[in-house]
Amino acid sequence: MSGDTEHSPGYEMARRALEQARAEAKASGKHVGEGRNGPVRGRGRSADRKRTRWSGAGPDARDPQPFGRVAGAVIRSRGWSMKLDEGTVFASWESIVGSDIAAHAEPTELTDGILFVRAESTAWATQLRYVQAQIIAKIAAAMGNGVVKSLRITGPAAPSWRKGPRHVSGRGPRDTYG
Repeated sequence: MSGDTEHSPGYEMARRALEQARAEAKASGKHVGEGRNGPVRGRGRSADRKRTRWSGAGPDARDPQPFGRVAGAVIRSRGWSMKLDEGTVFASWESIVGSDIAAHAEPTELTDGILFVRAESTAWATQLRYVQAQIIAKIAAAMGNGVVKSLRITGPAAPSWRKGPRHVSGRGPRDTYG
């Protein structure tokens, strides 16, 4: 039976096509078994020197990474961690300090570990100054140490009596309330 397949017309066509491909490859300088980027098989150890180790069953740096880990690496590399901490403190203010304090005071700015908080009245500002150590401890428990190092608590801004574009410097007339 093997004699029949050697002399069949399909076998002869395939043999001629292979010989022609070998001749064309030899003429172009390529060897049989090479693709565009070099040999397909038999690369040997010299081609694998770039790879320090093979991937195994365990986790590898080339494996798909969780989104949180990738996002954290981008945040750290771009220097966005301070702004992210600021946004997290502001967004979580009520859950960190409680609804009573959050109803009467709000954070306004976080700069270099100093959280500026504006209270709705001077009484609330005084009360917050008494419990500021507990507030810093609550923020540290929720966000981590070092995000907020101290608080600057202010009351409401005093009303301005300056009306209009022109005014006289100094204390002005004393009969305003009389």
